[in-house]
Amino acid sequence: MRRLTKFSSAVVGLTVLAAAGTAVAAADQGDDWPYAHHSAASYTLAAVGDIACEPDDAENAATPASLKCGSPTLGGMSAEFATAKQATAMHPDAVALLGDEQYQVGKLTDFEKSFEQAWGGLKMLERPAPGNHEYYPYAKKGDNEAGQNGAGYFGYFNGHDQAGTPETQGQAGDDTADKQGWYSYNLGNWHVISLNAECKSDAFEHDCSTTDSGLLGQETRWLSHDLAANRRQCTIAYWHQATFSATTASTATVPASAPGAGGAEGAATDAWWKLLYQHHATLILNGHEHAYARLRPMNPAGQYDPAHGIPEFIVGSGGEALDTLAGSPGNYDNPNVVTAQAGAFGVMKLTLRSHSYSWDYKPALPGPGFDSTALKYSDSGSGTCN
Repeated sequence: MRRLTKFSSAVVGLTVLAAAGTAVAAADQGDDWPYAHHSAASYTLAAVGDIACEPDDAENAATPASLKCGSPTLGGMSAEFATAKQATAMHPDAVALLGDEQYQVGKLTDFEKSFEQAWGGLKMLERPAPGNHEYYPYAKKGDNEAGQNGAGYFGYFNGHDQAGTPETQGQAGDDTADKQGWYSYNLGNWHVISLNAECKSDAFEHDCSTTDSGLLGQETRWLSHDLAANRRQCTIAYWHQATFSATTASTATVPASAPGAGGAEGAATDAWWKLLYQHHATLILNGHEHAYARLRPMNPAGQYDPAHGIPEFIVGSGGEALDTLAGSPGNYDNPNVVTAQAGAFGVMKLTLRSHSYSWDYKPALPGPGFDSTALKYSDSGSGTCN
C-alpha cells in the first residue's frame, strides 16, 4: 500500500545515470556542485516543462509579436531565467524536462537563442521529454510555422553535425526511424522513464494507436519490457500531455477527470497508465498545461485509489505562459485535483530516497497580470514507494 502524506498550500556526478550510456565518476565530497553527487541517501530531481519563449529575431520576423519573447502576455526571458535560477539553486542531480522546452516549433536556432540562454548551464543534467511544440507545426493566432518533427530538439540535446543534422544518440534518447527519444535511467533506488507522446506528428505517421505496428505501439511495447526488467523499487514516468487534466485548456471535449483530457496524445497514454499501474509505479509527471497541479493517487480510469493509485503532478509552469485552472480551490472540475496554481512560474523539487520521496513546489516569478501575492503559494509533502 502506498502511503501519501500531504501538506498543501502552505550533480553532474551521476554514477547511476544510465539512460544513453552516460556515466560520470563521482567526485570527492566538497562544495563543488555541479560536478559531484554528495549524498548516498537521496537524489534531487528538478522537474518542469513549458519553458522558453520564441526569440524575437530576424528568423522569426513573420511570427506575431504576441507569440515571441517580449510579449506582455508571456513570461518571456525573465520567467525562463527565474525558473532556471530556481532549479540551479536546488543543486539537482538531474533535471526532468517535461516537454515544450522551446516555443513555438522548437527550431534549433530558437533553442540556441532562448532556452540555452537561461537553461544552458544545466544542460549536462537535463533529461528531456519532447512536447507538441518540438514536433508539430504551429498555425494559430496568425502564425504559420512548419513542424520540426523533433529536429531542433534532438539537435540541441543530442548535438549535431556542422550542417545541423542531429546526432542519432544522446541524452534525449535515440533519434531514429524506429525510436523517437524514449529512454530510461536510474537514480539510486529509483527507475526514471522519459516518454514521447507526440503521436500526431509526421514522425509517428499521425498514428496514436498503442497496439499496432506503428511507432507509438513500438514505444508502448518498449515501456512494457522496460518495466518488466526493472528491479528498483521506486519508479517515475514522465511525458508531456497529461492524461488527466487540471486546466480549461485541455477539457473542451472530455471531462477533466476522464482519461484523454489532453487530446489524442492524452488518450493514447491511457495505455501507459495501465502498464505503470500494473507495475506499481510511484509517480507520473506531465507538462502541457501551463500551471502547477497535484492530483490524488488514481487508477487508470481516473478514480481515486489510495491503496494502489499513482499521484500525477502537472508542472507546466516553466516560463512561457500560464493557462486558466478548471474550477477553483475546493471546487475543481477534476475532483482529483488536490491543489493547483496558475498565477506564477516555478519548478518542482523532488527528493528521492531509497524507499520514499518528498516534493516541494514554490513559485519563482508572478505571471503576467499577477502580483507578488502569487508567490505565497506553496505545496509540499511526502510519500512512499511500493
